[in-house]
Amino acid sequence: MKGVGHHHFADYYGCSFDDLNDATKLRALLLDAVARSGATILSDHFEVFDPHGVTGVIVVAESHVALHTWPEHGFMAVDYFTCSARLDARLTFDLLGRALGAERFDVREVVRGAGLGDRVSASTLPARDPA
Repeated sequence: MKGVGHHHFADYYGCSFDDLNDATKLRALLLDAVARSGATILSDHFEVFDPHGVTGVIVVAESHVALHTWPEHGFMAVDYFTCSARLDARLTFDLLGRALGAERFDVREVVRGAGLGDRVSASTLPARDPA
């Protein structure tokens, strides 16, 4: 892995207002999708806004995943930042897109700390227990 981590960004379009305003549903979907990506979940926090919208953050041992919704636009933004090359952020994005019936989603990736070059070794996180 070049740099210190990879920051993945997904923009979801065409999701239902009700799904994007349901913090309980979004929390369950995101926790499941992040766990299935191989991340070690440490904690989470979700907030509902008035008149609508949800923000949620999952802290993982490998960094974090966050979502923000704009139900009035059928839009959701998700960030998945990891310092571990073994996690599958794309799986998380695919699972969310299917579960929410998104018309489409776009994914971008940025290498964080890319200017450090080859001076950075692979992640120093302990190996995850496969159990």
